[in-house]
Amino acid sequence: MDRLEAMQVFMSVVEEGSLSAAGRKSGVPLATVSRKLSDLESHLKARLINRSTRGLTLTDAGRDYLAACRRILEDVTEAERAAAGEFSEPRGDLVVTAPLVLGRTHVLPVIIEFLAAYPEINVRLVQADRVVHLFEEHIDLAVRVGELPDSRLTATRIGAIRRVVCAHPGYFSRHGVPREPRELTNHRCVTFEAINSTELWAFPVNGAEVSVPVHSALVVNTAEAAIDAAVAGVGVTRVLSYQIEKWKRVGHLQTALDEFAPPAMPASLVYPGQHRLPLKLRAFLDFAAPRLRERLASAE
Repeated sequence: MDRLEAMQVFMSVVEEGSLSAAGRKSGVPLATVSRKLSDLESHLKARLINRSTRGLTLTDAGRDYLAACRRILEDVTEAERAAAGEFSEPRGDLVVTAPLVLGRTHVLPVIIEFLAAYPEINVRLVQADRVVHLFEEHIDLAVRVGELPDSRLTATRIGAIRRVVCAHPGYFSRHGVPREPRELTNHRCVTFEAINSTELWAFPVNGAEVSVPVHSALVVNTAEAAIDAAVAGVGVTRVLSYQIEKWKRVGHLQTALDEFAPPAMPASLVYPGQHRLPLKLRAFLDFAAPRLRERLASAE
């Protein structure tokens, strides 16, 4: 039995919540996952997981072994990186994840500059409007907007992101600029499901949060679609400040209700920080952090 492989299978089963989900993620048949887990339990002479119709639960031995597996596999990964020279000079493959629009408008230009400065490093940029799990998906660094609940990660703050209400100036000239949140009830809105309700928008008013009903003339599932519709004059939308920087600059979008904006959300570079960092990651942090701070400051 390959014990490291068995540990990885065990961790995957726990993280995915079922044997079948672990098999789908790794491209391994369910029978193979079940056999490897059974072999591991036989080798340890201990049950790691209790299985029932309601799902999987870790035994006491399973919880202890899971923590040990994480430490061991992280140590093995670090040893492999050291052997490959990642701690002696900045080189190798670096995987970075970022939200879709932020990745395209701000992160990608910085990566292009970085590649020119560090030709021995290759970068894979994963763009997704979801929280990508760094450990499970083998991500070196994430650009994240919002609070960071995972205490196992280290964060370097690069700015603050505001949520803004905006529309094409032509739309506002025809329908009026809302002066307070409740006036939005008289407007056609383009709602973006990922960050807003399609029925209510919340605003801080006199120290309390007030929910304002909105009429969704159009509901979309990407910020880009919401912005395109607003630029086309469909109605008022609510997105993140950096997402409309280009359109504000050329006069195709105008913000409103800025004094009622919710508190800004932190933008951070997030990475596993328990062990010493590979030089490729340290090089990227030192290169990208000041450049992204400058870019996001100009987008506020």
